[in-house]
Amino acid sequence: MAVITALSTHPFRLPMKGTLSWGKGSELRGLEHVLVKVHIRDGEDEVVGVAEAPVRPTIYGETVASVQSIVAWLEPRLTGLALEDEAAIWNTLHSVVNNHTARGALDIAFHDARAKASGRTLFGAWRGPNESVRASFILGIADVETMLREARWVFGQGVSVFKVKVGRDKRLDEQIIRALQVEFSGEEVILYADANEGLSPDTAAQDLERFARWGVAYVEEPLPVELVRERSSLRAAQILPIIADDSCFSLRDLRREIALDTFDILNIKPARTGFTESAKMLALAKEVGKGVMVGSQASSGLGTRHSVLFASRAGVDYPSELSFPLKLDEDVVEERLEFHGGRLEVSSLEKFTLRPEYR
Repeated sequence: MAVITALSTHPFRLPMKGTLSWGKGSELRGLEHVLVKVHIRDGEDEVVGVAEAPVRPTIYGETVASVQSIVAWLEPRLTGLALEDEAAIWNTLHSVVNNHTARGALDIAFHDARAKASGRTLFGAWRGPNESVRASFILGIADVETMLREARWVFGQGVSVFKVKVGRDKRLDEQIIRALQVEFSGEEVILYADANEGLSPDTAAQDLERFARWGVAYVEEPLPVELVRERSSLRAAQILPIIADDSCFSLRDLRREIALDTFDILNIKPARTGFTESAKMLALAKEVGKGVMVGSQASSGLGTRHSVLFASRAGVDYPSELSFPLKLDEDVVEERLEFHGGRLEVSSLEKFTLRPEYR
């Protein structure tokens, strides 16, 4: 019987090409994430499952130190459990609240270990029927020329969907969206907007009408999450499809948002809900007729591979955020992602190698 023997954490930092700015003032200059590992003994054999916890103090309140602390707190409570006792592992992980990416990484690492202990790979155990997935790229807020330059380069790398951060300056929003439309005229490019809760309820309907006129396909979290009635009314107006992200951190959140009918498309981020909870969210979203995309939470090549794997599952029917590693000068994995015709072939990511310093 495979038994959990230990948990461990390994912080790392990766430099980025430029910055990623969003919302009212958030900015990311480099990845300061944590590799989370679960150690398993199966008879004489040892197995290690690994996943990535992205640290986002401004979103989830988690830091490198908090991820390490909660993993250390959970370790004695998980040690000795049978790897196949998924219910006991789930209950233990959810005996703490919040700590989204720490718990998400542990869940994925347990699935990785479970697959390895059975002689399979995580890809073999979790891969869905989608042989390729269309990838999107996050364009952070900057001046128009900087955003255009990055978009041109990313398009040259084979990505043709852009998630454009908006909401700080309406004039800039219009300038960059119109400039992108001109730049990629005649190409099969999709533009959508992410307001990060930055629009005003007094003008949000007019803002969405403008986005629609400019050719924006859909918009993510236009209003603050706490404005529940206003968000429900905005969705009911059917101006543009609305993506739920910050309003759906968990399965519990998703049930509330479905009851209030606040969105059209769900953005599932396995980095914060692991594979187990993400699968439950995917099933519930499809049951009530919602669209689904997958987000990578600005992950390295390891976390992105896990997001690609989840995006290959049936029911994920919108472009997913799978190209963030293009912004990295270096990565935790040896192999780089390759995009062709706007898509990523799932099979190309099955075999990968952690760089020696991260093994």
